[in-house]
Amino acid sequence: MWSAVPDAAGTAAALLLEAAVGYPDALHRRIPHPVVAIGRAIDALARRWNHGSDADRQQRGVATVALIAGGAATVGVVATRILPRPMVPVVATLGLAQRSLFLHVHDVQRALARDDLAAARIAVARIVGRDTSNLDESGVAAAALESLAESFCDGIVAPAFWFWLGGLAGLFAYKVVNTADSMIGHREEPWRKFGWAAARSDDAMNWIPARIAGALLAIAGRGGFGTMLRDARKHASPNAGWPEAAMAGALQVQLGGPATYDGVTVERPSFGNGRKPDAADLARGLRVTAGACVLLCVGVGLLALAGARKCRR
Repeated sequence: MWSAVPDAAGTAAALLLEAAVGYPDALHRRIPHPVVAIGRAIDALARRWNHGSDADRQQRGVATVALIAGGAATVGVVATRILPRPMVPVVATLGLAQRSLFLHVHDVQRALARDDLAAARIAVARIVGRDTSNLDESGVAAAALESLAESFCDGIVAPAFWFWLGGLAGLFAYKVVNTADSMIGHREEPWRKFGWAAARSDDAMNWIPARIAGALLAIAGRGGFGTMLRDARKHASPNAGWPEAAMAGALQVQLGGPATYDGVTVERPSFGNGRKPDAADLARGLRVTAGACVLLCVGVGLLALAGARKCRR
């Protein structure tokens, strides 16, 4: 594993490279993103093991996360040992999602800006799990902003944190846990027991990054700390409320509230005391998130400089 200096420098390099290039379409057409392979492995084990008693399901769910995350971490260790050092941040870009996140949310914002609500609903459906067919402009904008805030944590801050802390092994293990949580970490049957380990592991691995993400959004938005500290714990998730409440406070809008999933309306807490968001607020949210990404990169870069100075002494 690298020393502290290249960990921080490598993380900053990975963030910059992924923001500039992302996962190129030409490459994607030839080689599916590694998360696709992770998803297929999780799906295969879920089909095979998610049956029997509650105890059996829970134990097999633990085994699923342990096997795939352990395998991914092993791949990360081997890759770090055999790759030239400059290639490690390049590989790490596979675990980051700055560029794709901004492109997807920007698609929603552009559709709203030209008053094409139908296109905006289609675009936002690509990044949220709720029903979007009946959303009005503020509903689409709110859904996109909530996804933007939460994805800033689990698609950018958390992967960067685990790469900085644990190299490729930490990054790959995190991506497995986060993907497993999105696929099987549900409270509804038949996932309640089988997905328990995925959900709890994701909660643990996102605990620190979620609070960092919320702070960065609040700083970049020049506000939002009060709303974040007041409202973050309202969320059913121990982590998602931090960046979402920070975004609501930074933009002075209201996020959260009731949402419909598979035809069933779910009552959710609201974040912030402001008005309902619109297309202009979504554009502002993109700028706030871009600023938070810059702050993240600068912060990691300062860690690298501090480590380099310490090594020279």
